[in-house]
Formats: sequence, structure tokens, C-alpha cells
Amino acid sequence: MPLSRLRQDAKPLAALAVPLALTQLAQVALTTTDTVMMGLIGIEALAAGGLALVLFNQLRTMGVGLVTAVGNQVAAAAARAETAEAGSVEGHGQDMDRAGDDVRDLLRAALAVATLAGAVGAVLLVLSGHALTWLGQDAAVVRRMQPMLVALAPGLLPCLWFQAVRQFTVGMRRPQALLRITLASVAVNAGLNWVLIHGWWGLPKVGLAGIGVATSLVYLLSFIALYASARRDPVLAPMLSLRIWRVRPATLRRLLGLGTPIAATYGSEAGFFSVVALLIGSFGSSALAAHTAVNQLIYIVFQVSVGLSHAASIGVSREVALGRAGAAARIARTALVCGAAVMTVVGLVYLAVPELVLRPFLDPSGGQYRQTLDIATSLLLVAAVLQYVDCAQNIGVGLLRGLDDTRSGFRITLVGYWAIGLPAAWLIGAVAGAHTVGAWLGLLTGLAATGGLLLRRFHRSLAAHGTRAQAVESPA
Repeated sequence: MPLSRLRQDAKPLAALAVPLALTQLAQVALTTTDTVMMGLIGIEALAAGGLALVLFNQLRTMGVGLVTAVGNQVAAAAARAETAEAGSVEGHGQDMDRAGDDVRDLLRAALAVATLAGAVGAVLLVLSGHALTWLGQDAAVVRRMQPMLVALAPGLLPCLWFQAVRQFTVGMRRPQALLRITLASVAVNAGLNWVLIHGWWGLPKVGLAGIGVATSLVYLLSFIALYASARRDPVLAPMLSLRIWRVRPATLRRLLGLGTPIAATYGSEAGFFSVVALLIGSFGSSALAAHTAVNQLIYIVFQVSVGLSHAASIGVSREVALGRAGAAARIARTALVCGAAVMTVVGLVYLAVPELVLRPFLDPSGGQYRQTLDIATSLLLVAAVLQYVDCAQNIGVGLLRGLDDTRSGFRITLVGYWAIGLPAAWLIGAVAGAHTVGAWLGLLTGLAATGGLLLRRFHRSLAAHGTRAQAVESPA
């Protein structure tokens, strides 16, 4: 791809990807703030609160998956509306009105799905706390965790409502308010945590449960702020509707058909990394600590991939709706090149100053520091390569979602993660004796296989879309 063409294609992609990536990074800061506050209460509070957040985030992530596809559907409908508006032939006005109605109905369907998923998830979250002792968890930790679960449970509803409206604004390519609201939520969350934990300003001192209350309140305030911002936007306001009881059943079924595989894909990926972490834990506490530190680094950088994936996905949806398969292919190449450029810069930092990169996560005064640092430094070498394929597979999932193909993404991740990656991690790490580094080489293998299969599937599906579009334009 010529450099001038790359710069031209990268501008609209970056306009959407940068605020999305920064929003993702701000959300990481939100959960990091909760974790820091737990640590200030004490070790048992950190263990109990961390376990509660693991359960909450698992249900939240899968709920987000259910509404993620609405962004692509809105982008396609908005593209059709813009095309109709630009036309001058008779009937285009009706087409534009129909496309606007489609966007409005998609938002209603997303909010309906979010409401159902949030309500079911809240019940499951509370019930899961009672079941953890059956799985061998410390009874004292579970008892301390349960009030926080009860406080977190109501927060699932506004959290998923926020995600539904977020996907609507992203699909309309107007995500500017997202970053400001998310950054503000970090500050509000920290303040509410401190006040509710310690009982300042006449409020009761509720300790660990206060973090759960603060999180639920922040999600509610974030949803209200995003909705209010959309109401003030002259483009978004006419299509903004909370009347979920008026949703068309066909739209609801379509969104669930697209969203369920995405939710399953997110759950599958989280499960894959969790099982590998359990495998690494069998190699000792130093191995697990090193894995945790480097994995957190990967998770932070991963948010850049998430931003690129969402932006490329929205772009592909628009171009395919307009019958421009060639432009969709260029978006895919541009996203991959931009991702590779970022991963190269980050990888060079890993290689140049590994101890500096790891310092925030490892305490030099703690026991087994040198052993943990040595393992983590070795993992950074693998991570420098792993980031490329992790970025590629995340973008690949988004590209397929842009073609409304969410089922293939789920099937491919099952093969890449579970049939290739997990056996490779066990064989190289446990059987061959390469331990933690071997397990990460298995992760690398699984992600590489997944990325390759996803991108191959995307190009084949896009070629089929292009062939169909040409057949429609030039009927035999």
C-alpha cells in the first residue's frame, strides 16, 4: 500500500479509533482504582474484592458482547440513510426515513437486550457468591465478598445501558463524549470509594461494600451523562429512543443472533487466559506473579487493539453497506498496519528497559523478587511478539463483525484458543519443562493461529460480498 494512500485511509480510522482506545484505557484506570482502594483496606479485602470483580467483569464482558453488534448495524443503517439523503430521485426520502427508523429501532433493541442481560446477570452475580465455597474458596474471604457482590449487582443494568448507547454513538461515528465521560468517571469513582469506605461527610462507613456501591453509582451517572450528551447532539437526538417496549421483534432477534456468538467469544477468550493462568500457577508463586505483571501490561496495550478493532469494524460495515468491498479491504489493511506500528514501538520499550517497565508491578523489597523479575523479563521477550498476533486476532474478530459474521469468529476462536493454544501451552510448558515461558509460547501459538484463521475468513467473506455486489450492479 503506498504511503500516501495509507495516510489518507488512516485519518478517518484514527478519528474513531483514538477516542475509543483512550476510552478503553480510562476504563482500565477505573478498575485499577478499585483494586488500589481494596489494597489500602487490607490483604483479605484485596482478595475478597478482587474475586468479586472477577465475577462481575465476567458477566459484564459477556453482557457487553450481546450489544456490541449494534454499532455495526447502526453504521450500516446510517450509511444507507446518508446515501438516500444525497440522492435526488423519487423515493429516496422514504428510504432515508426508513433507515432512520432502523437506527432508532436498533437502539431500542440494544437497550432491551441490555436490560434483560443486566437483570439476569445481577441475579447470577449474587447467587455465585454463595457457590464459591463449594469450589474450594476460603469461607472467610467469601463472606467478606458477598456484601460487595450485592452492591455491584444493580450496577450491571446501567453499565450495559451505557454500552448500548455507546455502541449507538460509535455506529453514528460520534463518540467524542465517551472519553470525557469515562475520564470524569475515574475521578468520581475514586472520590466515592474513599467517602463510602471511610464514612466521610456523614455517610455510613461501609468498608469494602462501599467500593461496590461506588461502582454501581458511577455506572448510573455515566449512563445518564452519555444519554444527556446524545440528547444535545442534533444528529443523534432524533434517533435516540428509550421506548424499548416498541422494539420490533425481528430487530431483537437479529441483534440477539449476532450478539450471542460475540458474548460467547468474549467468554471463551477470558476462559482461555484463565486456564493458562491456572497452569502457570502450578509452577509456583514467582511464576504466577511474573505472569500477572506481564499480563497486565499486555492488557493495557490490548486496549489500543480494541480501539482499532471497533473502528475498523464500523468502517467495514459502512463500506459493505455501500457496496464498496475494495474500500473495506483497505480499512482492514490500514488497521493492521497501524496496530503493527504501535506494537513495534511498545515492543522496543520492553526490550530496551524491561526492569523499568516491570517496576510498577513488582516490589523490590518483597520476597522472591529477583526470581520473579527474571521470569517476567523472559516473558517480555515473548510478549513483544505476542502483541502482534493478539492485535491481529482482535482486529480480525472486529472485521468479521463488520460483515455481520459473528458465528465464524466464535468457531475460529474455539479452534485457535482451545484446540491449538491450550494444548500447546501444556505441552511446551508442562511436558517439555519450559514452564512459564513455555506456557506463554502456547499462548502465542494459539493467538497466532486464531489471527491467521480470522483474517483468512474475512478476506474470503469480503470477496464473496464483492462478487454479490457486482452481480447486483450488472445482472446477467
